[in-house]
Amino acid sequence: MFESLSDRISQSLRNLVGRGQFSDQNMQDTLKDVKKALLDADVALPVIKMFTTKIRDEVRGQEIVRHFSPGQALIKIVNEALVELLGATQAPLDLKQAPPIVVLMAGLQGSGKTTSVAKLAKWLVERENKKVLVTSCDVYRPAARTQLKTLADEVGVVYHDVDSTDPLEIALASHKKAKAELFDVLIVDTAGRLHIDRQMMAEIQQLHTRLTPHETLFVVDGMTGQDAANTAKAFHEALPLTGIVVTKLDGDTRGGAVLSIRQITGKPIKFIGMGEKTDALEPFYPDRIASRILGMGDVLTLVEELERKVDKKEAEKLAKKISKGKGFDLEDFRKQLLQMNSMGGMANILEKLPGMSGVKEALSEARADKTFAQMLAIINSMTKKERLQPDLIKGSRKRRIAAGSGTDVQDINRLLKQFDQMQRMMKRVGKKGGMRDMMRQMQHLQQGMPAGMLPPGGLMKK
Repeated sequence: MFESLSDRISQSLRNLVGRGQFSDQNMQDTLKDVKKALLDADVALPVIKMFTTKIRDEVRGQEIVRHFSPGQALIKIVNEALVELLGATQAPLDLKQAPPIVVLMAGLQGSGKTTSVAKLAKWLVERENKKVLVTSCDVYRPAARTQLKTLADEVGVVYHDVDSTDPLEIALASHKKAKAELFDVLIVDTAGRLHIDRQMMAEIQQLHTRLTPHETLFVVDGMTGQDAANTAKAFHEALPLTGIVVTKLDGDTRGGAVLSIRQITGKPIKFIGMGEKTDALEPFYPDRIASRILGMGDVLTLVEELERKVDKKEAEKLAKKISKGKGFDLEDFRKQLLQMNSMGGMANILEKLPGMSGVKEALSEARADKTFAQMLAIINSMTKKERLQPDLIKGSRKRRIAAGSGTDVQDINRLLKQFDQMQRMMKRVGKKGGMRDMMRQMQHLQQGMPAGMLPPGGLMKK
């Protein structure tokens, strides 16, 4: 996400590393580079002007704390300006109203609106423990209602259909059902168009008037840059939006939509879509996104993913096994690979770790996914005895495993080498004080990171 923008801005800030002080010239050069990076990311021009002016004003009003370079100081200023640009604080859904809470979803065709309905329903069930009903008022797009029903079945929520071609009739009947059957939330999917038109606006305005939704969310395609922000503004002028959902941010999105939308519409981004799977929806935290853009990772989101997706029983079982001095075998390694895969693979994890942007660039997402699949195929082609006793895997066994997994013997050797490194690390962790030593090494690594990673404590003072 935002890889090009992140690399460009990080490089601009790194150019100040080692400078003794700010000067008009080096600030002018740096801000020129930042402005060009934002223009290339398709950020709206008024937003760029406001952003760079704020940074320049902040630099002039700050005194550099001794021992910190202008590059480090500027990172702090840019980070704070980015957080403010993105909305300062997280804007959660208003779920404190009397049920059924009505969420009306709007957006153009192709923005990922229907998929976002299913993702949001799943998020409400799993994260907020809500009973959710979904319905579709899209009577124009072929199979739109069938698509939502299929997705609803997949995420385990109730889909309500009405034998009608009148969007208002469908919406009101669904609201009646939600109220009668004590659903906590009703999510209403509306029709999308290829462009904004009068009929579309009149229809959704009527739905809004009659349903009086608690939340009206506009879904935009993050790949469309500042056009997404302008479309959201047009919808907001016709409809009192309460928030934005930005989709398709799992690729190298340029960032124009996310960076422009708050300033242009005045409405907060509430969720971001990070993939096609129904669990690929994240609440939007301005500080965390700013941290990702500056290449400083997003450890909090990574910890939350670990809490949600890692099998705690399996983790405890492995921890006990290692603490008792028992070996880490290939079956354990396989389980660890599956856990990492459930979190989006190595590329997704590296993106959220501080200082790992360069590593992630070297390890492309496609290559990482292929490597994961290959490693799992190799281990799955082994017998149970071979997984528990890797030392048994010699010449003839390697050839058999390679044939069974569609790989070469060199691939088997590479995996066994990686496993050996993991096994050694696990032995160190299992020893007394091993985890403490490992954490100390991580701290040394953090202290040795270049500009782009904020050191502990404040950098500036007024």
